Formats: sequence, structure tokens, C-alpha cells
Amino acid sequence: MSANLPQALGSARAGETPLAAVVVLAAGEGTRMKSATPKVLHDLCGRSLVGHVLAAARELEPENLVVVVGHAREQVTAHLAGVDAEARTAVQAEQNGTGHAVRMALEELGGAVDGTVVVVCGDTPLLTGGTLRELSATHAADGNAVTVLTAQVPDATGYGRIVRDGASGAVTAIVEHKDASDSQRAIREINSGVFAFDGQLLADALKQVRTDNSQGEEYLTDVLGILRGAGHRVGACVAGDHREIAGINNRVQLAEARRILNDRLLERAMLAGVTVVDPASTWVDVTVTFERDAVVLPGTQLLGATHVGEGAEVGPNSRLSDTRVGAGARVDNTVAVEAEVGPGASVGPFAYLRPGSRLGVKSKVGTFVETKNSSIGEGTKVPHLSYVGDATIGEYSNIGAASVFVNYDGEHKHHTVVGSHCKTGSDNMFVAPVTVGDGAYTAAGSVITKDVPPGSLAVARGQQRNIEGWVARKRPGSAAAKAAEAASREPGGEG
Repeated sequence: MSANLPQALGSARAGETPLAAVVVLAAGEGTRMKSATPKVLHDLCGRSLVGHVLAAARELEPENLVVVVGHAREQVTAHLAGVDAEARTAVQAEQNGTGHAVRMALEELGGAVDGTVVVVCGDTPLLTGGTLRELSATHAADGNAVTVLTAQVPDATGYGRIVRDGASGAVTAIVEHKDASDSQRAIREINSGVFAFDGQLLADALKQVRTDNSQGEEYLTDVLGILRGAGHRVGACVAGDHREIAGINNRVQLAEARRILNDRLLERAMLAGVTVVDPASTWVDVTVTFERDAVVLPGTQLLGATHVGEGAEVGPNSRLSDTRVGAGARVDNTVAVEAEVGPGASVGPFAYLRPGSRLGVKSKVGTFVETKNSSIGEGTKVPHLSYVGDATIGEYSNIGAASVFVNYDGEHKHHTVVGSHCKTGSDNMFVAPVTVGDGAYTAAGSVITKDVPPGSLAVARGQQRNIEGWVARKRPGSAAAKAAEAASREPGGEG
């Protein structure tokens, strides 16, 4: 059983007719973010804002997916190529309004299209494919020319109000807050800025949109009045969760959305059999996956393509990025990047697994140990205070405390091999390239610069020499000299 966090709510229903197009509006600058990064590229739980919208749109399996770009379009287009290579882009060179943006998208598609066109905003990362599918289904079932995605909100201040016909329930108007009467301001149903259109009618109506407004722009919402005036039905679909339609305009709203999405992801994981001890202090990306009975302890961040296996325990206070943790493994107070922790292995506390670290079954990387580009075999232990870089260690070996694999000569990295069933002493230096054969031992304090044959004991250290009376001669009157003199007077002393 696996809980795959990026899997969106629902999937395309069998037999549904694909949409003609989904248009994603992502041309704005987003000045309120106060950032050099375009607004739609800001990160939220491992995806950009626009990346979340594209993922939801793809669940509809549209015939075309068009992203309208404008501000910093080279940067946004390059990002899109890595997120959804099949998405098309339309350029809105000047931001002349949402209607103008949609017109640019239709021009990219060659003009009017047959079928439904869904328009979404590129800064609504909480919008789900399930809600978009509901919008599309309502649009088709009601035979609308346009269907507005709406939501009932606790506080509608500042939002456009949805005014409906009392008898039919059809939308008769969207009234902006500043233009609303007192009775209209009491309405809590608001416009989300997300629509489903009849493609042919949309193209015709866009030609009639005027710019005689305070901003001098083409407003997409004007299409609703044009179509209704022509006798077409304008309907609405109410989102089940008003938070889905929230747009991101500043860092405060970004943080609020991150909390909501993170809670959604953790809830999905917990319902699939994962224990999250403290959801409030646990953060995950949408691409993180779990197996059942995994345990996540407080203060833990799981990022990128991290996977936590069945019965594994991660945390507390760990940050894992693009790391696989095997079944039953334990990772405590650890930072890991692009690493692999084998089943039943133990890591930490206070360990750092750098890219290319591969830990075998029931191996151990202990306290204050750093590894990089190294393979540590089954049952092998690197218990404490060591650095293992560019190395291969076999099975059931033990690396003594304070060992360093000296892999860099100032220009190039070199590899060290330690065989299976080896016992290396504390405070060893392995100067690469060097090989320690199977079953070999190395003495504490050794600097290993030559290969050690299998079954040998390597001793590479200078002889100890004691210089009697050195402190008394060189540090007369010091605390050390006085202590040494007192010790020499004691029974059994040298004085």
C-alpha cells in the first residue's frame, strides 16, 4: 500500500469528452510579491504556483493547454518547459486585461475552437482537478454559454458578487464590491475568476469587449454580459471549499496557502496509514510518497521526490530531499540530499547524507557523520565523528571514530575501497586512492596511504617519545609544572 501525495483528488472519468482547451493566465507581474521572481514561479510545497494550476488542468485531459505569458516571459517559458513540455504558450506583450489575454490564447490556437474552453488563473495553486471537472460537467449539463466557478465565503469584502435570477438560478450579473448596493453586498457568493466557455461564443464575444473603463483594459467578465444580452444562459458552479479559489498576491497569502496545502497533503497521508505525530511542525512537498505505517516525527521536512518506506521512522528535526528511506529504517535529526537509506538502516542523530550516499540493509551512519558519493554495505557501521567521501565499503565492516576518507588532492577527487568484515581503528586517515582488503584491520591513529592486503593489520604512525622534565624546564612556575611536581612527591611518583 502506498500513499502518493502528488496524486490529485480524482481522475478523468471514463467516457468523458476531452475539453477543447484550458487557458492559464500567467502574464501578470505580481508587484505585491515584491520579488525579482515572477509571481507564478514562487514555490509552494515543491511546485511553482503555475505548476500546481497546470497539474490540476491536466486532470481534465484537455486537447490543448495554453499558458498566457507576459511579464518575464522568457523566464516563465523556460520554467514551463521543465514542468509541462506539451503546454503551449501565448504571448501577451502588454498586459491589456484578462479578455485580451484570452484572445491571445485563442489566436495561438488559430482562432475560435469547437467545444469547451476553461479559463483559470495561474496564481490559484489550491484549485483541484476535481473542482475543474465539476465546473466542466456543470457547464455541459446545464447547456450554458458560460459557467462561472463561484464560492460561498465567510467574508466577501472586496470580491465581485454573484447575482442570480431568483427563479432559474442563472447568473444575471457579477457586481464588483465598490459598485454593489447594500443588498448585493450581503451576498456571500463570489466570482473566482475561473470560467468554462463555449469556445465559438467566447471568440465572438471577445471581439465585442470594449476598453472604455477606468483601466482601459479588456475585461473577460464583460463577456458574460455580452452573452447574456444575446440571449445565452450564464450559469454557475459552486466550489465545495472556498479556499480553492484563493489567488496569491503577496507573501502572507503564499504562507497561508502553503499551510492549507500542507495540511491537505498530510491528511491524505494519514488517511492512507501514515503516522504524523505533529502535523503543525511537519512539512512535505506534493511529490513526497509514503508507504503504510511510516512514522514522521515533529520538526521534519520531506522535500522533492523523497519516499519513506513501510514502517520507517523519520525525525525528529530532519530534512530529507530527494531521498529514499527503506522499510523499517530510522532517520533521526538528519539532513539528507539525494541519498538512499536501505531497509532497517539507522542514521543519526546529527548526520549529513550528501548526494550519492547509499546505505545498505541494516547499516549505520551515526552521530556527527558526513557521507558523500559513497556506498556503505549491508550491516556496516560508521558510528561517529567521521567523514566518508567517494568510497565503497563492503559488508559488516566497522569504521572507527574520527575517521576521515581523504578524497581530494586539491584538483581531483579519488576513491577509497574498504572491503567486507574490516575493522578500522579510531582516528584513521584513508588517503585516496587506496584499498583495504577484506577482513583487514587498521590500527588507531594510522594514516593509510598504501593498499592493505586482506587479513592484514596496517599500522601507520610514528613511535611515541616521552621527554622527561620538559614542563619544569620550559614552563617553570606554571600550573602544569606545579601539578607535575606534586605528583612526583606522591607515593609511586618519580621524584
